[in-house]
Amino acid sequence: MIKNFEPRLYQETIFSTCSKKNTLVVLPTGMGKTNIFLMLAAHRLKLYPNSKILLLGPTRPLIDQYYETFRKNFEIDEKEMAIFTGFVSPEKRQELWKKSKIIFSTPQGLENDIISERINLEDVSLLGFDEAHRAVGDYAYVFVAKQYEKKAKFPRIIALTASPGSDIEKITEVCKNLYIEAVEIRTDDDPDVKPYIQDIDVTWVKVELPPEFLEIKKFLENCFKSKLEEMKKYGYINTYQIQNFSKKALLGIQAGLQGKIAHGEKDFEILKSLSLAAEAVKIQHALELLETQGINPLYQYMEKLNTDALTTKVKAVQNLVSDLNFKSAFIKIKKLYENGTEHPKLWKLKEIVDEQIKKIPDIKIIVFNQFRDSAVKIVDELNKIENANAKIFVGQAMKKETGLSQKKQKQVLDEFRDGKFNILVATSVAEEGLDIPKVDLVIFYEPIPSAIRHIQRRGRTGRLEKGSVIVLVTKNTRDEGYRWSAHHKEKRMYSILEGLKKKFVAERREPGLTKFIKDDEEVKIFVDYREKSSGIVRELVDCGVKINLEKLEVGDYLLSSDVAVEYKTIFDFVDSLIDGRLLQQVRELKKYPKPLIIVEGDEDIYSQRNVHPNAIRGMLATITLDFNVPILYTRNPKDTAALLAVIAKREQIKEKKEFVMHSSKPLTFKEQQEYIVSSLPGIGPTLSKPLLKHFRTIKKIVNASEEDLQKIDLIGEKKAKAIKDVVEREYEEN
Repeated sequence: MIKNFEPRLYQETIFSTCSKKNTLVVLPTGMGKTNIFLMLAAHRLKLYPNSKILLLGPTRPLIDQYYETFRKNFEIDEKEMAIFTGFVSPEKRQELWKKSKIIFSTPQGLENDIISERINLEDVSLLGFDEAHRAVGDYAYVFVAKQYEKKAKFPRIIALTASPGSDIEKITEVCKNLYIEAVEIRTDDDPDVKPYIQDIDVTWVKVELPPEFLEIKKFLENCFKSKLEEMKKYGYINTYQIQNFSKKALLGIQAGLQGKIAHGEKDFEILKSLSLAAEAVKIQHALELLETQGINPLYQYMEKLNTDALTTKVKAVQNLVSDLNFKSAFIKIKKLYENGTEHPKLWKLKEIVDEQIKKIPDIKIIVFNQFRDSAVKIVDELNKIENANAKIFVGQAMKKETGLSQKKQKQVLDEFRDGKFNILVATSVAEEGLDIPKVDLVIFYEPIPSAIRHIQRRGRTGRLEKGSVIVLVTKNTRDEGYRWSAHHKEKRMYSILEGLKKKFVAERREPGLTKFIKDDEEVKIFVDYREKSSGIVRELVDCGVKINLEKLEVGDYLLSSDVAVEYKTIFDFVDSLIDGRLLQQVRELKKYPKPLIIVEGDEDIYSQRNVHPNAIRGMLATITLDFNVPILYTRNPKDTAALLAVIAKREQIKEKKEFVMHSSKPLTFKEQQEYIVSSLPGIGPTLSKPLLKHFRTIKKIVNASEEDLQKIDLIGEKKAKAIKDVVEREYEEN
């Protein structure tokens, strides 16, 4: 099945292991991890001709890249390959799944398809996870792997990464979550890989902060130290921590204080210390922008803090902008901003790019930068250089940020590959796995403390021939700390990998509890689609519950024709009490004979917001006594899911009839009419009202022609036909 591709010896050796066991493959960037998957796909399809192959990757550009690799190197009709992303509708994905043999997908949409049972993993004979280091915590890879191991008839997993991390616990978690039985690791120094490794020259170029920057830095540092000294007075930080400050330690102190408040400790000292910690974190971000980025993004950030202070009730922001050191720093920053002063890195970057373009006219350069605002400024400045043509490459837009759609991302990458412009200025979205041939130079605008990201950035060059990396470093700043942090983490990662190569043992999995719902029982729960990313839904699937994701007008979970559940975390419960949502939601719940509220969390409910405990007690009394709605408490998503499954099973077995979503009890004559009309195909509560308003009676709606039905907004040809089918087709008992 393979064409235009001759495997290298190390690829064949790794393939041999992958064909027998679930394998984690750690291979330097540019060494053909996707081709190993391609070889394994051919092998599995030969063993199981009627099976499917599934490869997951975190981003759309990577998915497109896999597709192109298979199109060029695999003997298969393109109609039998499919791409799944968020831009393909669930219905279309379901249709494509049935007729495709090889599917390339981002994990989040696929997770929803598994939950909704639009796709079935049982016929997948090979499941691949690219950038496998992401398979930790709640990332969708973890859920997909678990469901695959449960359901596949011929399971085989391959996990691919260039950098699994510098933490043995994280690497072990990845192996556990992806059911890894063997590891195949190659480094640059391994004899079978070394002949194919291209040299990469790494140069560290240092710049110094000018005096006016150092003056601003002094003000910000004094502001920061004053916050820590004040926290010290309250006993939540000591002299050693002040002298040996780290951002990680500060965030840890902040989390600890929030935990104390969540569990009912609301002393003045705790609240004040938490506010001071929040101020300190904001100052640290300002210092990072000053040291590593420049005046433009720093001014934008501090100007926003000043603007927010006029309207916000957050004390940390108000206190910070009124701090004398902060004010002094901002005045100086504003003057530099108005004078067009920039970080010396920007001028050094322009100098390097200008020199390189003159030396190599057809050069390809990638510039990596942490922050979108800085990236925009870099593009503007580089485009002032003769023969330089720079474009930005960032993720999708968030809030008011610059962003590129997935379609635009693909277009930019294709143009860069084709040489239509010569400089790609990118944030982290371009770090992972993108195969862009002949990138001559990669420039880090700043060092980064992550070993994974450092390796990923560096790996964008030196793929086909010798490459160069230049890292810009500001002397005597966190840049230098980040440089050595990444260096030591990378060394530690390779040390861990060497140890893993010698003594990896697959974790022995103890047989777990059998799933709560037996195979001959069908228990289903209707879930509001806004809850789809919650851990509860994944836990319900594990219990064996059939999930239907719908837009629910009432509640978050429907457990039977009678039982509707409004789900709240403790914080959300108090929040909805304050903003007035809660009572309205309780009134809506009463449309069902057995309404229920579930409150999740182990925090102190009386300590979440600045609300008198009696107000919360009064609301609890109102809900339970006046509305007769029970409130049940759970500890975490697993506990909540188990409770929902128990109630659903009990109620549905007792009902002994098929449970359908359209079950809300109509209270008035008007609601009864809306109830009947909303049960028509594709209508629901939202469209039932305009239909009744237009036709006036249910009888006229039923008798209306398809053309008349289409006069209503949002009712097209398909919906109109479906309505006429359901009201006119004869009932068939079977």
